[in-house]
Amino acid sequence: MTSDLSARQARRIALAAQGLSAPRPAAAAGVRQLKALAGRLGAMQIDSVNVLARAHYLPAFSRLGPYRRELLEREAWGKAPSLFEYWGHAASLMPVTMQPLFRWRMARHARAEGDGDWARFAREQRPFIDGVLAEIARRGPVTGADFADGPGKAGWWNWSQGKHALEWLFAAGLITTRTRRGFERVYDLTERVLPPTILATPTPSEAEAQRALLMIAARAMGVATYDDLRDYFRTGPAETKARLGELVESGQLTPVRIEGWRTSAYLAPGVTVPRRPSAAALLSPFDNLIWRRERVERLFGTRIRLEIYTPQAKREHGYYVLAFLMGEAIAARVDLKADRQAGVLRVQAAHLEPGAAPDETAAALADELALMAAWLELPRIAVAKKGDLAAALSQSL
Repeated sequence: MTSDLSARQARRIALAAQGLSAPRPAAAAGVRQLKALAGRLGAMQIDSVNVLARAHYLPAFSRLGPYRRELLEREAWGKAPSLFEYWGHAASLMPVTMQPLFRWRMARHARAEGDGDWARFAREQRPFIDGVLAEIARRGPVTGADFADGPGKAGWWNWSQGKHALEWLFAAGLITTRTRRGFERVYDLTERVLPPTILATPTPSEAEAQRALLMIAARAMGVATYDDLRDYFRTGPAETKARLGELVESGQLTPVRIEGWRTSAYLAPGVTVPRRPSAAALLSPFDNLIWRRERVERLFGTRIRLEIYTPQAKREHGYYVLAFLMGEAIAARVDLKADRQAGVLRVQAAHLEPGAAPDETAAALADELALMAAWLELPRIAVAKKGDLAAALSQSL
């Protein structure tokens, strides 16, 4: 039976599902909280931009506060990792327990199906790829630089053929990230990195794995459309449609109609509408809550655009813009930069969202910026005179 939700109820459900509804715990977060958050979100996107902090560090800060970044590094690249890297929602860190759920995707890469660049490369360069794999087995952990002299540079991002081989082997699940040097991946054989218990876990069928991924996505979003669910782990259209039908038929997902949404949505099991959200958080451009821009517009009536690749003259809010969530509204946007040499968190622009109260927003945002500056070990905050919130923010700081 189809249920109905108001737009406000849907928004509150989404915020609670993402861990962005209640204030952060007073005590500093430890490994247990970090693992729980990774399980709740399902994936944390990895991105190379380091103007503030790498993207994968920020979701935990937004939800848990100033945790020690070394904890995440240890869980991702330590001796007994609880996280692994793979193509979830783009490049992502995910709980190792989810690795079996991606083996169907790895197997498709390994079979070199289709006419895409990866498939053609795998078919045309198989002896070279096999040689790279054998060399890793013999040598141990390697980087792209170790194979930079492979047969010439060509194609995507001007990678060497050796780097292409490494990335194909990574996509096929034959190697994985052992650690990182700076932002550079260090690869090793998957069986030498992942815990034995994970390697011994039986491989589910494609349908089972896809249903499980959709349920993780549904719980992470609370309520979501077909397109929202499909985007979370980038599952294909036909398989998403089929798996959603099965999940509805089995009663694991409930179809719902939401006020103002043009398409129907699906409600995760056990969801209740929480009280009015009272959290405040700075959300990176790669935060799970705002991955899908159409969903942000439906939930908050706000159009968010990633302007990193927009020419400077055409940028509306700045280069690395974080949305400021206050309660159940996106109240402001700030373009932030960590000037590590000068020890300054630079607010290069601060813009107020329509309907937000300037003084209240500035005061709450000042608190969040102070928390972030301390976390990043930047002693000072400097606000540029750009944006309609800049003056009020300067006064609050």
